[in-house]
Amino acid sequence: MPLNRRNFLGRTAATGAGVALVGAVGAGSAEAQEVDAGLVGGRGKRKYSFTVMGTTDLHGNVFNWDYFTDAEFDDKAHNDVGLAKISTLVNQVRSEKGRRNTLLIDAGDTIQGTQLSYYYAKVDPITKAHGPVHPMARAMNTIGYDAAAIGNHEFNYGIPVLRKFEEQCDFPLLGANALDAKSLRPAFAPYVMKRVCTPFGRDVKVAILGLTNPGIAIWDKANVQGKMVFPGLEEQAAKWVPRLRSMGADVVIVSAHSGSSGTSSYGDQLPYIENAAALVAEQVPGIDAILVGHAHTEIPEYRVANKKTGKQVVLSEPLKWGQRLTLFDFGLVWERGRWQVESVSAKVLNSNTVPEDKKITRLLHDEHEKVVAYVNQVIGTSTAAMSAAEAAYKDTPVIDFINHVQKETVKAALAGTAYASLPVLSQASCFSRTAAVPAGKVSIRQVAGLYPFENTLEARVLTGAQLRDYLEFSAHYYVRTPAGAPVDPAKLTNAESIPDYNYDVVSGLSYEIDIAKAPGARVTKLMFDGKPLDDAAEFVLAVNNYRASGGGNFPHVARAKQVWANSEEIRNTIISWVKAQGTIDVGRFASVDWKLTRDGAPVF
Repeated sequence: MPLNRRNFLGRTAATGAGVALVGAVGAGSAEAQEVDAGLVGGRGKRKYSFTVMGTTDLHGNVFNWDYFTDAEFDDKAHNDVGLAKISTLVNQVRSEKGRRNTLLIDAGDTIQGTQLSYYYAKVDPITKAHGPVHPMARAMNTIGYDAAAIGNHEFNYGIPVLRKFEEQCDFPLLGANALDAKSLRPAFAPYVMKRVCTPFGRDVKVAILGLTNPGIAIWDKANVQGKMVFPGLEEQAAKWVPRLRSMGADVVIVSAHSGSSGTSSYGDQLPYIENAAALVAEQVPGIDAILVGHAHTEIPEYRVANKKTGKQVVLSEPLKWGQRLTLFDFGLVWERGRWQVESVSAKVLNSNTVPEDKKITRLLHDEHEKVVAYVNQVIGTSTAAMSAAEAAYKDTPVIDFINHVQKETVKAALAGTAYASLPVLSQASCFSRTAAVPAGKVSIRQVAGLYPFENTLEARVLTGAQLRDYLEFSAHYYVRTPAGAPVDPAKLTNAESIPDYNYDVVSGLSYEIDIAKAPGARVTKLMFDGKPLDDAAEFVLAVNNYRASGGGNFPHVARAKQVWANSEEIRNTIISWVKAQGTIDVGRFASVDWKLTRDGAPVF
């Protein structure tokens, strides 16, 4: 039967069998019935092939545009981004394969990441009465998505924004392991069942199971606590895949907002693995393919043998932001009265090989121009230029600025409280090496570019000893480099395994990091107020909610006492600070308080 959006858009889309969603792909069922007798009549095995296309981690990218640089997107590999590019690739695949022989799915993190998505969540929110339709919903509806898993960043703006986005989509948002906290029933549709019409009159029933990241319970605790819980992917896949097979699914595809590496960034705070896609393939029988998301890596094809059946499960992860489109090609054969999967292969297409689909760019031209005008508003001036180009290995004013605003904000919030007398420190990271603020006039986009994530600010109490551990953990970021060896800044960090945003600078202390020493024994000359740091002293640390919730698995902070928190993005806090001050006086906060050394000698 045709898919009825009301079947899956309700707030209580979790009433047992009531979440079963059956849709039809393609047309021509009468034509198919005409050849049905030929299939049943036994003239040999019938074979059929179809393709499932997949994207993931679109993060609010519709146009091939960087709102932080106010220019067309570009990187060292000359990748392109955005749904307008993806749309062109999708059209080409549909033209080649036949539209009725294709499906299109996504693996989550859709409505956060660009100023376009921020604008329609916060500035002109989709949740207001008679509000706009989210640009990502308009684009994905127009392109013709069949389903999308929910990602962890879907919760960044709160559940009301996510529910409104869900309502605006012409396809289901899937999350079998996103459960209502009270009833423990799915808060979103766990799966959708699609019927792919074959020329032989025997439709292929394709089940798409959506899974998301358990870390949502930590990273967006303020938005989901008491409302939703997020059990492990393997646990819920083991529950749903047999059900889908018993319902007659010929093909089972998992769309998982979870990487494949088997690692977690939140340590032992939850009993579930963050990047569990390969474990799902290995441990849960009955899965044919998994579209992988979350990790922002490119995996054209990765095969995992299921431990129980020995069957090869094909995984693929297209690169983030619409830079790649995955193609799963399925070969089926009709035998023993049903379709059997004979072969599965995967590959990715590069979106930089095609132009943007003008249908999409025309559709959202006005929204794009509105956001470009918004981000280019001048909100103040800066006494000097600041750049993050060297912030990963040098103490730079641009990181000092973030920390300065955070410290001032926390100090003001704690005034008059029992914690007002404690010294306030602050942590920040190099979130983007391309971030920069010019001397002179400063716009919203330039300030927003310093902090591209939707993190909010908290205050936690830590001791000197805990801060020492914290800095030692952070210093794992650097590659051990002996004294006298050549220094190549491009090879100085473990950025491939430890992202820049998981290296923290702590402002308010002075220290050195000796990269000639082994990790765990690198922090030297750790001082506060000109004196060696007292391990027993207490400090308030201004810290983002990702880190405070366990992101990056830094020691102590997640269990430290919280003395203040707010719900405003740090990015907006910085923008508001610039608007209020009018001038960024770099001389007020810029100082070199930490440096890299080798056997005590400065690296730079």
